[in-house]
Amino acid sequence: MVDIREDASVIDAEAFIVRRSIRISASVEKVWRAVTEPAHVSRWFGRLELDGMGVGASGVMDFGPDDVVPIRVESVDEPRRIVYRWSNDDALGRRPAALDEQTSTLVEFTLAPVDDGTLLTVVESGFDRTSDPVANMEYHRTGWDAELDKLVALVESEA
Repeated sequence: MVDIREDASVIDAEAFIVRRSIRISASVEKVWRAVTEPAHVSRWFGRLELDGMGVGASGVMDFGPDDVVPIRVESVDEPRRIVYRWSNDDALGRRPAALDEQTSTLVEFTLAPVDDGTLLTVVESGFDRTSDPVANMEYHRTGWDAELDKLVALVESEA
């Protein structure tokens, strides 16, 4: 039996997206730092290295040997929304050396204040451009569940 949490990531196969919304008992400012500042992102996700800040900053998300993902900041509306583009096509079984505009996906973090903290919504889109959309959406669905659970635990422990 599969345990489906109420706030688990979901796949929209027709739109080729993975989405998860989760409430975090911390301020928007704290959650914003956790999803935008490389030192904070590196504490709950892969090690983020960027060549600057803001739109156009590029670099890598390093998950370990042979698992380095090219990434770029596409859009910023501080402290409400940041969009990253990354070449994280897991079904390929290899990573490109540079960001691949043709097959990359977008990861959008949207933050909204709520009574008890912050509502964080993550939407990853563009899976129709990847080598195996169905496999990649499922892999990323489970990945966002695990990674965002780590984010919540970290930010709430410091709230």
